Amino acid sequence: MQVLGVIPARYGSTRLPAKPLLKINGRPLLEWVVNGVRSSPALNELIVATDHEDIANLAEKIGVHAVMTDANLPSGSDRVWAVARERSCDVVLNIQGDEPLIQPFWIDRLVSIFTQKPEARMATLAHKLPPEELDSRGVVKLIMNRQNEAIYFSRHPIPYTRMTLEQSPGLALKHIGLYGYKREFLKMFCEQPPTPLERAESLEQLRALWLGERIHVATIDALSVGVDTAEDVKLVETITQTKR
Repeated sequence: MQVLGVIPARYGSTRLPAKPLLKINGRPLLEWVVNGVRSSPALNELIVATDHEDIANLAEKIGVHAVMTDANLPSGSDRVWAVARERSCDVVLNIQGDEPLIQPFWIDRLVSIFTQKPEARMATLAHKLPPEELDSRGVVKLIMNRQNEAIYFSRHPIPYTRMTLEQSPGLALKHIGLYGYKREFLKMFCEQPPTPLERAESLEQLRALWLGERIHVATIDALSVGVDTAEDVKLVETITQTKR
């Protein structure tokens, strides 16, 4: 099975412009992500997909091939498909460029879904939801069925419960924005225009559920912090102080 990993790295982030170049403890965010995944034995190829020469130059400098993509592409998935459609592979990974704490075993765990379940066409990761993050709109929550398939994703607390999170542990998980797709499904996914449901929540993965696709979920024991705000940068800097 040939696995292609693509890191979509857009320059024009609304909250943090030039986010892939943002320094965290002296190193660009993109470098943290690349170093966190490049040693995974599950990856056959790793590419940075970007719309800006400075990001492309950084990728090449740290030893990863960069592909220039259209700045007007509507989403990270479209940026990933713009790379994958020109390559022969079986599984495509959308490796979010704002997860500086990512580790190689995250990649291995995600890819293992496709080896263990040949019928799987889309997969993602999640971990235990910290109680203090249940009400955070910046944290995507998911619930799943007994077969470890996603039922729903939301920025709101889900599911509704009259109990506290401590009284009903494990009902909601924290979603990690790392996706795996069978190549043919990614093509179909990107050819389908955004749906009202995904627009309402601003969550692309809801398009897959609308299409009737099963999203297989692998759980990991890890800490994830997506960098979207200046506060996230400070938090990650504290966590990564010893990893420079």
